[in-house]
Amino acid sequence: MAQVKTFAGVAAQNKLIQLLIHIGGVSRLTVHAFVAFFQRPIEIRPVIHQLDHVGIGSISIAFLTAIFTGMVMALQFATGLEPYGASLYTGKLVALGIVRELGPVLTALLVGGRVGAGITAELGSMNVTEQIDAIRALGADPVKKLVTPRVLACVIALPLLTIIADVVGCAGGMIVTMSEVGITWRFYLAQTLDSLLIVDLLHGLGKSVFFGYFIAVIGCYIGMQTRGGTEGVGRATTTSVVSISIVILVSNFMLTKLFVALYG
Repeated sequence: MAQVKTFAGVAAQNKLIQLLIHIGGVSRLTVHAFVAFFQRPIEIRPVIHQLDHVGIGSISIAFLTAIFTGMVMALQFATGLEPYGASLYTGKLVALGIVRELGPVLTALLVGGRVGAGITAELGSMNVTEQIDAIRALGADPVKKLVTPRVLACVIALPLLTIIADVVGCAGGMIVTMSEVGITWRFYLAQTLDSLLIVDLLHGLGKSVFFGYFIAVIGCYIGMQTRGGTEGVGRATTTSVVSISIVILVSNFMLTKLFVALYG
């Protein structure tokens, strides 16, 4: 039994060491990508290309996620509040829930699964076929060419997608609330605008900036560490999606605590 506990302790210690190594690697990659952006020549075209892939390509995902999330929330609140005669306040609850939490988090999770997997698979394939080494051999910086545009694109695109998700989610909630509660769209809109403050919007948008950074930098880091041919690319892609999802959920709690402490 003592030997089993020893093995378990050693395994846990090794896991912790590996985690710290990965955190250090991601931090180093972040600094390198930030510095590389300001090195001449400053290239905007790759950022625009990645914005098209990350932002435009993810609008349909953000739209579908937000509208059905808003509809489900409205249905649950309208049904749950009806016995207490408070179903008229459904619009306020849906708006706050979408804008503060569900809009940015669900958008980040689904976009992270799509974009993070794509980034990891693309860079992982380039790494195992030695294309990244070829970039270094030509005297170019692979971080500037491959990582920086993706990080900037995700940091810019996620807040924009979150705004779309907020609007669409509230619209979906309005459709269901009008049907279930029997209110007019003017009353729902007035409730929504009355309950939302600039601080609420900043909560969600502030989180989405961090989520975009996590999606891009984790996807790039794991992709550039990929080994083992096509099988390794598959493993790296799976690891990337799981890691991004966990980091988003954990950071959401921490960021919520931070923003509540700062802005209330």
